[in-house]
Amino acid sequence: MKPACLRCEYGAPRAEHEPESLGIGIVSLQRWVLLGALLAALLGGTARAQTPTAPPLKTLRIAFSAAETGFDPARAGDNYSHAITSHIFESLYRYDHLARPMKIRPLVAAEMPEATADFRTWTIRLRRDVYFADDPAFKGVRRQMVAQDWVYTFKRYADPAVKSPHWSEIESMGITGLAALRQRALDGKKPFEYDRPIEGLRALDAHTLQIRVDVTRPRLAEDLIGGFRGVLAREVVEAHGDRIAEHPVGTGPFRLASWRRSSQIVLERNPGFREVRFDAEPAPDDAEGHAMLARLKGRRLPMVDRVEVSIVDADQPLWLSFLQGDFDTLEVPPTYAPLAMPGGQLAPFLARRGVIGQEALTPTVSYLFFNMKDPTIGGYTPEQVALRRAISLAMDVPRRIALVRGGKARIAHSGISAMTKGYDPDFRSEMGDYDPVRARALLDLYGFVDRNGDGWRERPDGSPLRLRQATQPDELSRQYDELMKRDMDAVGLRIGFDAAQWPEQLKASRAGTLMMWSLGWGSGPDGLNGLVRLHGPAAGGFNASRFSLPAFDAVYERLLALPDGAERQAQFVQAQRLSVAYMPEKVLFHRVASFLAQPWVDGYRPPVFGEDWYHWVDIDEAARAAAR
Repeated sequence: MKPACLRCEYGAPRAEHEPESLGIGIVSLQRWVLLGALLAALLGGTARAQTPTAPPLKTLRIAFSAAETGFDPARAGDNYSHAITSHIFESLYRYDHLARPMKIRPLVAAEMPEATADFRTWTIRLRRDVYFADDPAFKGVRRQMVAQDWVYTFKRYADPAVKSPHWSEIESMGITGLAALRQRALDGKKPFEYDRPIEGLRALDAHTLQIRVDVTRPRLAEDLIGGFRGVLAREVVEAHGDRIAEHPVGTGPFRLASWRRSSQIVLERNPGFREVRFDAEPAPDDAEGHAMLARLKGRRLPMVDRVEVSIVDADQPLWLSFLQGDFDTLEVPPTYAPLAMPGGQLAPFLARRGVIGQEALTPTVSYLFFNMKDPTIGGYTPEQVALRRAISLAMDVPRRIALVRGGKARIAHSGISAMTKGYDPDFRSEMGDYDPVRARALLDLYGFVDRNGDGWRERPDGSPLRLRQATQPDELSRQYDELMKRDMDAVGLRIGFDAAQWPEQLKASRAGTLMMWSLGWGSGPDGLNGLVRLHGPAAGGFNASRFSLPAFDAVYERLLALPDGAERQAQFVQAQRLSVAYMPEKVLFHRVASFLAQPWVDGYRPPVFGEDWYHWVDIDEAARAAAR
């Protein structure tokens, strides 16, 4: 499974974009850019000194709309941190950069895995030219990746002390003996026994890994993809201890050069990265992909020397900075998507500048979770289910899509992401309905009525009913909050909002202290990735709602074991029906994203799944300088 990605839907403020306002913004930004350049020159700057004849460093400049949390693959649970770890650490397999539909390729594995007929024993042969980036923990010795590193890495997800949000996904793989080893540590209240052998993880030799699982797992190769599955060296983890998130040491094409939390992340080329050449397999009818392959095939990766990531949590500065040429690629903020890609086509003013654009439905859903442990909103009794259903029905999602996302989204009827196995575009449910009349009827029927005449409904026992939703302190969040309050007011539900920065809200969510919060979720190619949000064992990790229903968990386990086909599809339908019936989350919409790249960028193709693409692109620094 691809790392499940928590991406906050409330990420950046909105600003007007009439021509007058746009022009003033650009002039203002130009002044700041010139001032910044002057200050950098006076202070000596931070870039690497170069001789007049030395070629300029090829630098990819991009932006995140929200802050990262850290770069320990086992602990990072957000999309922004995953984007970085995916370039420092490497998984066993990857997705082909140009193939659509997606194809799986070996990465640090030498070839695709060998599986027994029952899909319970998997043998993986590793490349012999993979080395970790230099680190003092290696004491001056160049450290080769070996099979035992993978045994250690998988065990680390199981270590209770690590508190990995990914443990539920690793556990669902069913690696024989791994959950029991974790339970030994929990029961004995003692350190995890990394050196205790288990049947499910074996290094047959230095370069052969064997994984055994308790039950059939026909899609195990998909579970072995992604930066959060990246291999770690035990001595590095032990050397850096609790600060490992600040000292990521992997085998990937880049290494961390500098990090200013919530401000800037800089990656630089890993000088010890093995020889990897650009190659891919675009579909036969993919003319753009074949043209890209013809230009870049055989080029050594990475093609850029440096990646600079800025954290820009406001739409207008992000948009204007891209127009100014400060960023090389951009996932267009929803506020500006209609301006950049009107009707799904690149705007003429961008086309004249040579900007490349594309719009696509993504395997990402936005959803509002309800904390099932919260005394106000949670629980499984009929009246509590009715309350959540009423809130869901009262939410005017079409209005959110039109006003905040510029129409760039599709109503969702279940938590299974578009473009994934199990997704049925014709599936319809109450999840996708906007019906305030039915919402009011449900509340009346189950005793949520206004008894004291103050205009707000009370609980069936007459006690006050006050909803609290977590949010962020930015303009776009306020727009969503205003719409939510409007919707709740319309059915007599009183709601308030608790604002904090996104990383703080994520911590509170994992601690179970939030009543409701809206997030985004990026899925892998299997629709089961979306259902993990409701899998009981994932509570406190990716299951932010803490939903726990044996009937749902049984369906989830069957989906893990069944091969693709009609029987499995029927189980997807059953899982969707259970989620709608209990409503632990209100799935809002599938996102349609607009992507832009400057004319001096070559090789950029936004990945459908995963985040690792920095090393696949090239930058023409001379063209950039001329354009600026």
